[in-house]
Amino acid sequence: MAASGVKRPPRPAPASSGGMVRKLILALAVFLPALVYQQLQPPPPKICGSPGGPPVTGTRTQLKDGRHLAYLESGVPKDQAKYKIIFVHGFDSCRYDALPISPELAQELGIYQLSFDRPGYAESDPNPASTEKSIALDVEELADNLQLGPKFYLMGFSMGGEIMWSCLKHISHRLAGVAILGPVGNYWWSGLPSNVSWHAWNQQLPQDKWAVWVSHHLPWLTYWWNSQKLFPASSVIAYNPALLSEEDKLIMPKFAFRTYMPQIRQQGEYSCLHRDMTVGFGKWSWSPLELEDPFAGGEGKVHLWHGAEDLIVPVSLSRYLSEKLPWVVYHELPKSGHMFPLADGMADTIVKSLLLGDQPPQA
Repeated sequence: MAASGVKRPPRPAPASSGGMVRKLILALAVFLPALVYQQLQPPPPKICGSPGGPPVTGTRTQLKDGRHLAYLESGVPKDQAKYKIIFVHGFDSCRYDALPISPELAQELGIYQLSFDRPGYAESDPNPASTEKSIALDVEELADNLQLGPKFYLMGFSMGGEIMWSCLKHISHRLAGVAILGPVGNYWWSGLPSNVSWHAWNQQLPQDKWAVWVSHHLPWLTYWWNSQKLFPASSVIAYNPALLSEEDKLIMPKFAFRTYMPQIRQQGEYSCLHRDMTVGFGKWSWSPLELEDPFAGGEGKVHLWHGAEDLIVPVSLSRYLSEKLPWVVYHELPKSGHMFPLADGMADTIVKSLLLGDQPPQA
């Protein structure tokens, strides 16, 4: 009991609930955006040869901007070659995925093939400023660094096939001939009629429609979209078997069980897969439909190959492009899917068509 005449100190007034709520809202307003921003940001790439990064095991050449491209040479020695070909690999691939030209044909025709890791794949440095044009200029600089001469042949598969259009746009003066194999198409290219683009668009699985839509409209969200676990992301990245045609199911073991697969994404998926998507499906300032014949004098040809049963890249865009570009030699393979370049003997057929003008046998 307090002594007589001594007053007790007043109790502190309880904080108003409104003030607490305001403080909580303020804290959340600061914390949540920072948390969301952190989740959306891809981790920094693990650059090959850098501290903590993967080792450099292959042969590389340095570009003018300081980046390195890893490459692989096959076929006959370069100084003995009659035909020099640069091969541009597709999505989730690397320099080891060069077109499997038979050693017999390479020797017979004198073929030298140069394949390389596209930026961010395997052992090539990422290009944070990558565009549809920059990869074409990389191809040209690679050819110069390897001293391939004033002109060379070019082949590209899948996402690498789409890059062929960029090379025809930006470095056509360096090309002796081009083979475009099962190329990815951009549904937003100008000049594509809505019925054509919508038909191709609707051939995709629902999760791929979303993944591609995000890559085009919200590229800053691409990393999060393809790394979150709330709902399905790209089925191509996940190797969904629903994307395989009957022929692809027979061919896929050649592709799916590559011993070097861990190397392909070793610098981080954002630097290779996700950047491929934001560039390939991004906002281009031009369209392949605007291109003119780079070989109007008859000194070379552009060949476009596509499997009619392709469930990964809809054939309808290639059909339309070949109709509107009469200078393109179009080869549609009625029973083939996306992986046709790996079918037995197909690589030799493609190469002989490009170099010699041979017509493939009718199915």
